[in-house]
Amino acid sequence: MFHDRLGCSSISFRHLPLPEALATISGLGFEEIDLGALPGVCDHVPFELTEADIAAVATRVEGSGLRVRSVNGDIGDLNSTPDGAGLASRAAHLDRLLALTSTVGAKALVLPCGALSPEPVRSLGEDLDLVAHQLAVAAERAAAFGVELWTESLHYYRLCGTLDRALALADRLVGSRVRHVVDLSHVVASGSRPEEAIGALGARAGAQGIAHVHLRDAVPGNINLSIGNGSVDFAGALTALRGVGFDGHFSLELEAHDLTHDERPAAAAKAASFITDLI
Repeated sequence: MFHDRLGCSSISFRHLPLPEALATISGLGFEEIDLGALPGVCDHVPFELTEADIAAVATRVEGSGLRVRSVNGDIGDLNSTPDGAGLASRAAHLDRLLALTSTVGAKALVLPCGALSPEPVRSLGEDLDLVAHQLAVAAERAAAFGVELWTESLHYYRLCGTLDRALALADRLVGSRVRHVVDLSHVVASGSRPEEAIGALGARAGAQGIAHVHLRDAVPGNINLSIGNGSVDFAGALTALRGVGFDGHFSLELEAHDLTHDERPAAAAKAASFITDLI
């Protein structure tokens, strides 16, 4: 029904319990999901994530018939350094998320690009160095689980909330195992154009550097619009992605504030048809 490179994030239906969200996504005709595991944003995966939780989530996903492209998680502010106990807790949380990623058959765990604040803890350069280091270490750990580590390197609400900062992070990650997720809504909300961001990131990270693309509409300053209600040039973005050799997948992440919950399924189907035609 929809292009086989187009999936839907469970975050699009974060208001529903996981089984109902999966049933809705499958019922619309999608075959692939991103699994939301973001504390305070999407509770489809328990934060503490015991072995029993991992098994329960995997069972629900398997029963839905959907394949998982990535798990979208968070292990804390990567531009901060916890004490010894905090570091151990963060490492354990990372391992649990990687175990979940592997168990559900996902290709990668996605981590963010720093804290939910544009203000550095130290200096911007030092914070970017620390975020890059921690992402690179996490990517090596991910490899031990047989999965990849991706980062959403431009996130409007986080440390790397502008294209300049996202590219500075990308420069620091050259030569690491870390690959990049481009979210078109965050690019446009930050005041940049998708073609500019994709071209610049592709030039730094190479054809394989951009691993995945999140799709939602936006205007400068607002990431939470359904597709068609913002100013994102999706056709231009997909042309730019082809230009840098992108052959990965796309995911609708329709955490939009201009929809009622009842309107979300129809909006997701409409957006999927639109993007399918562009792909």
